[in-house]
Amino acid sequence: MQFKHLKHTEFTSSRLIYGCMRITGENSEADRKKGKAAIYSAIEAGYNHFDHADIYGGGECESLFGEILKESPSLRDDILITSKAGIRPKKKHSDYSPTRYDFSKQYILESVNGSLGRLGVEQLDLFMLHRPDFLMNVHEVAETFAILKASGKVKHFGVSNFKPSQVESLRSVMSMPLVANQVEINIHNIDTLLDGTLDQCQQHKITPIAWCPLGGVAYPAWGNTFTTEDEQRIEIELKQQAQKYQCQPWQVILAWLLLHPAGIFPIIGSTTPSRIAAAKVALDLQYSREDWYRLFEARNGETVP
Repeated sequence: MQFKHLKHTEFTSSRLIYGCMRITGENSEADRKKGKAAIYSAIEAGYNHFDHADIYGGGECESLFGEILKESPSLRDDILITSKAGIRPKKKHSDYSPTRYDFSKQYILESVNGSLGRLGVEQLDLFMLHRPDFLMNVHEVAETFAILKASGKVKHFGVSNFKPSQVESLRSVMSMPLVANQVEINIHNIDTLLDGTLDQCQQHKITPIAWCPLGGVAYPAWGNTFTTEDEQRIEIELKQQAQKYQCQPWQVILAWLLLHPAGIFPIIGSTTPSRIAAAKVALDLQYSREDWYRLFEARNGETVP
């Protein structure tokens, strides 16, 4: 495993982050057992950074992770725990309250307390706002962050799925830096390459964390717009590069992300131990700029201007 310093913090994170969104599956006993095995496999493979959110598994993913920490308390000293909040699912048995985003002071404070309780820890190493609240009051959010910091419940703060203007708006009123922006980055969704997100990350030393990094290759991307021809071009190029680097096509995609100078940290969400470990192969590939642009060209179906 490779490790990299998270700017604006005292932490060193594994370059691959383990995503805990799927660790409880359907929440059956068998699925929970499989999830625990996946977590232990990630730890054995060298992952030290684990990504959560209050809505993952309806809170059960955090609870399962809390069970692991209770079984092995010493693990807490060696890992980083990230969690997110701000998405409020539609209320059960109610047609009035829709799925919505909520960055209100009361809701964020309650959400952090809930995550701490389920995880069985006193502090989150990193807390992120999950998706931009269109009703976000940046001054209220900054005040809430300050309260969480002063109380010792959160060490550092970040955002998720924020556009550059939203990041700048919040940064402008904060007394502490934003550490990370967790966004979708994959061969299908290259918005962050084009809308200034990764440029902003470099400028302000904000760590970009990529969710769904294998979208469009290992599994369908969100809102897939690729045609069959697009997929065939990408598949052909990936096969050629995989042969060149003696690895799997999906490992090439991770290398493609890792090469970016913003220092992208991909999230690996598989619950298959062999795949969790195999993702590390991408860290050792001497991936070239030429191959980066070859894959970019295959994705677009045309050369750059």
